[in-house]
Amino acid sequence: MSALAIALWMCAGATAACWLLSVVTREYSWTDRLWSIVPVAYAWVFAAHAAGSHFAAAGSHAAVARAILVAALITAWGARLTFNFARRGGYAPGGEDYRWAILRAHLPGWRFGVFNAVFIAAYQNALLLAITLPVWTMAGHPRPLGAADVVAAVAFLALLAMETVADQQRWNFHRANPAGGVLRTGLNRYSRHPNFFAEVGQWWVVFAFGAIAAGTPWLWTGAGAVLLTLLFLGSTAFTEWISTGRHPEYADYRRTTSMLIPWPPRR
Repeated sequence: MSALAIALWMCAGATAACWLLSVVTREYSWTDRLWSIVPVAYAWVFAAHAAGSHFAAAGSHAAVARAILVAALITAWGARLTFNFARRGGYAPGGEDYRWAILRAHLPGWRFGVFNAVFIAAYQNALLLAITLPVWTMAGHPRPLGAADVVAAVAFLALLAMETVADQQRWNFHRANPAGGVLRTGLNRYSRHPNFFAEVGQWWVVFAFGAIAAGTPWLWTGAGAVLLTLLFLGSTAFTEWISTGRHPEYADYRRTTSMLIPWPPRR
């Protein structure tokens, strides 16, 4: 069985499990709980395929080295995100994302049931596979590692560090302000969602690795990064709609601060 077929079966299993668990428990964050885990598994399935491909047998180790490098970077991403999600109570019973409850109120009855099956369980799990497909691309293109790979690796680690700092600053803020409020210091002085920017950026770097391997950016496996960007834009808009309703001062924050891309605040 090919690596892609294995990954597709894994994705189908994850989708079915997330949907079934949501129906049984009436919690809808099961895909959220897999968000930092299954991409790591997919990446290593593709890296293992690269190691066993005919390219490796022929004595060319470039596809193997690049795929293992990117799988290791994705593993670091997954470990950090899993830790942050766990300390926020995401894996605890009742640790559902607060946004699902709000959305249920706006999609009552069968409407939310359809949304849960189609978007939360199926679409999001398909997206988690799609963002790792550039690693599958690398397995079929044994282009030697070069300076571009070094630049991409440094960029990924820089974005990983940025996301780590942003989440830690938000964690510190909420511990100091249990009643809530608007974080406007640290990285949030330059971006309303620096962690979202870094998250999306890391998956564009994964796509860049695939483009380096193939020698062209015109790859259908880049669809994952595009769809992830669109998802985060929609999710950010929804989150900010909630924040504006809860905190009147958030409207002023939106006027002065870039949404995603870090930028000096406007006066």
